[in-house]
Amino acid sequence: MSCEFAIKVENISKCFHVYDAPRDRLKQFILPLVRSFLRLNKKKYYREFWALKDVSFEIRKGEIIGVIGGNGAGKSTLLQVICGTLDSTSGTTQVNGRVAALLELGAGFNPEFSGRENIYLNGSILGLSKQEIDARYNEIIDFADIGSFIEQPVKTYSSGMYVRLAFAVQACIEPDILIVDEALAVGDIGFQYKCFKRIERLRDMGTTILMVTHSTGSILEYANRCLVIANGQVIKDTNDVLSAVLTYEKGMVDSQSKPNDLISRYKFSDDCSLEQLKRFQASELNIETSEKRFGSARAIIKSMEVYRADGSSILERPIVKSGEVLRFSFLIWSSENIEEVVLGLSLSKAQGGDVWGDNNLSAGTAIKLREGQCQIEYTVCLPLSASEYLVHCGLSCTSFGKREELDQRRPMQRLRFWTPREQVGVVYSPITINIIDL
Repeated sequence: MSCEFAIKVENISKCFHVYDAPRDRLKQFILPLVRSFLRLNKKKYYREFWALKDVSFEIRKGEIIGVIGGNGAGKSTLLQVICGTLDSTSGTTQVNGRVAALLELGAGFNPEFSGRENIYLNGSILGLSKQEIDARYNEIIDFADIGSFIEQPVKTYSSGMYVRLAFAVQACIEPDILIVDEALAVGDIGFQYKCFKRIERLRDMGTTILMVTHSTGSILEYANRCLVIANGQVIKDTNDVLSAVLTYEKGMVDSQSKPNDLISRYKFSDDCSLEQLKRFQASELNIETSEKRFGSARAIIKSMEVYRADGSSILERPIVKSGEVLRFSFLIWSSENIEEVVLGLSLSKAQGGDVWGDNNLSAGTAIKLREGQCQIEYTVCLPLSASEYLVHCGLSCTSFGKREELDQRRPMQRLRFWTPREQVGVVYSPITINIIDL
């Protein structure tokens, strides 16, 4: 393989045997031998599941590749084959350079060993000498930031501590190839930010990075190439990352149930009684964003739809161009008349920190709810950089100087922005250059 390639995959396929019952495994182990001895036709006691089907691609050194696809598409299986932790049924894989992989929580850790001992264990597995690990040890424990737990058995660690130590070991050894499979979703917001900064540093050093994530905002922000996988096959391999994300998003939107289908499952009527609103608040959550919802439910945000200036829904075209005018349409249900209502809307990055927010009180517009339903619309232009943002909504009221939370929904939805070119920071504001000869 030419040294300019970091990874080369040729015609990879992977088949798993699926057994309907444990006894079928025993049958498959014994009966084919018996049937062969008796010269009877062979019989299979399992079903074949092809996680990968004839997958081929090459990755050059220094590329940052995003791999996206729905659950069960074959992403994790592909990464395990590349790392060598799983053998393919057919095809070949060639890897040029030291690989550091974060495939699953605590992979490669001995639960009985302390964090310090696992650092040396993982380092040696990755081909480092004790002296090389000694030189990086302080950097690793500073990055992991788990305090005195570094001397405790990792079986006592929380999931967040596991991923802190695992990522610190893999990233601080400065690998030639870094492979990350959704592991960063476990860490807290502050640690995720630290991880992404480390990934940026590795990128600047020329490390080849292969990242699997459902966060298409991260793909748009970091990747310079994207693979879209569906049903075990690469359906798109392109340097046009936005095009790949749109392909993935369209598939996800098509497979999702419509909001009306979701509501109908609970058989809610148009009754706006307090009991009804409390039931709705407790039942209707966006699982995909891990939404947290709370409040007295005297009034609730029943739904929020996002539209473009031309009236089309974000559901039809999920990627927002920076600077587009968006209309947020809220359907509010109230169990009674409520004065001095505040409806707030904000966006934050997945790594943490609000990037924008506003409400009717700041805008100088009073909202008074009457019993029943009403619709409120906010129109705004958001010049945000390419990334994925979380949308948070809150409904509250103030009376006699006290604030009452009616319905807080955090986060309620995701929005994905793209920009014509890459910029640093959150605000997308490209410069104009004029060079004057003196």
